[in-house]
Amino acid sequence: MCMMSSVEDADIVEQVALSTGLSTAIAARVVEDVLAFYRQPAEQYVRSRHAQLQAEGRKNPEIFPLIAGELSRRLVAPPDLSERQLRRIVYG
Repeated sequence: MCMMSSVEDADIVEQVALSTGLSTAIAARVVEDVLAFYRQPAEQYVRSRHAQLQAEGRKNPEIFPLIAGELSRRLVAPPDLSERQLRRIVYG
C-alpha cells in the first residue's frame, strides 16, 4: 500500500488490482504510468511520437495525419492542430 500514496485515486488502483490480479504496488505503478501518459502536454506527445514514427521508417506525409488522428482520440483531446501546426511543434 505504500505506493498508493502517490496515486491520486486509490479506488482506481484497487479496481486495477482486483480486475487483473496484480499486486497493489504494481497496479499503482500501472495507474501512475497511464496517468503520466495522459498528463503529457500535446507538444511533448507530438515530438516524441514523431521521433518514434520516424525511427520506424515512416515519412512526414504519413506521420502528421497519423499524429493528428491520435491527438483527437486522447482522453482530453487538445484543439485540432493542422499539419502546419504539427510541423511547427516538431521543427520550430
